[in-house]
Amino acid sequence: MKKKVMKGLVTLGLFLAVAVGAKAQSKDDKVTTDRPAFLLSVGPEAGIPLGNLKDHYNWTLGGSVQADYALVKRTLYINLNAGYTNIFADNTPGLDDLQLIPVKLGLKYYPFSNNNVYIQGQAGVSFITNSTGVYNDKSAAFVYTPQIGYLIPLGKGNYLDAAVKFDGNSKFVDGGTSNNVIGVRVAYAFKL
Repeated sequence: MKKKVMKGLVTLGLFLAVAVGAKAQSKDDKVTTDRPAFLLSVGPEAGIPLGNLKDHYNWTLGGSVQADYALVKRTLYINLNAGYTNIFADNTPGLDDLQLIPVKLGLKYYPFSNNNVYIQGQAGVSFITNSTGVYNDKSAAFVYTPQIGYLIPLGKGNYLDAAVKFDGNSKFVDGGTSNNVIGVRVAYAFKL
């Protein structure tokens, strides 16, 4: 499964590179004004654990809802993201999947006025819903998420939001290590 996720990450990265290159050839400056002032997106997220987390967990799957609101000329947005993530355990006896509910606040910035490439940073808390079942002594952990993505127009205020992201979670147990995941988010977005 890790190979499939990694292939998906590489494919998405190549897709973003081609899309950005194609848009960079365009002289259309209307993109900034075409971006909605308020955007809501819903979609799945998948990833692979990194570091010590990958020793006992194989992959992640979840989903999230995100609201973006323009602060400055539809190039800088504030956003709120909430979701659910399941980190699937390997076959270690007595080890359960890890289930998180991340809630994050952040900023999204479109550095180019003529295309929809963005960088985003978020921070918040991941609530561990099954902390007693996975031998954790904490019920919440700090999470931060840098992300790079592309907002693909589908027409009439609808978009596909495709992004590569890194989720960094603080320690789930005292004396443990951070728990990091690299993944993708592909969401259907629409203006409100």
